[in-house]
Amino acid sequence: MERIIKIFLSLILFLCLVKMPFGYYQFVRFASLIGFTILAYQANQKGRQTEMIIYGGLALLFQPFLKIALGRQMWNVVDVIVGIGLLISIFMKPKVSVNTKYTDKPNDQYQRADFKGLVVPS
Repeated sequence: MERIIKIFLSLILFLCLVKMPFGYYQFVRFASLIGFTILAYQANQKGRQTEMIIYGGLALLFQPFLKIALGRQMWNVVDVIVGIGLLISIFMKPKVSVNTKYTDKPNDQYQRADFKGLVVPS
């Protein structure tokens, strides 16, 4: 699902480079808001905070309610950068950070809490 959203968003953003009717740009804003919000939610569910912030910021940038007036040339630059970034992100694997402190099996380096809330060595 994530790949489909990224491909769809990059495609509609690249189509913004062609002269289109005003309604198309409104559609792009709504679709981008929804798509980036979904991507931000999925990133949050996977614990990828940096991606969540990026997608949330892009959802705010493209939202159709309080429009940000950048001018056609600047929007074209933004559309290309974001479209390329989305395509690159499809092929990049996120870094997985495992915090061993909170795993089910206690490690010798860490202490675990007993059922009374007291900290005891493991």
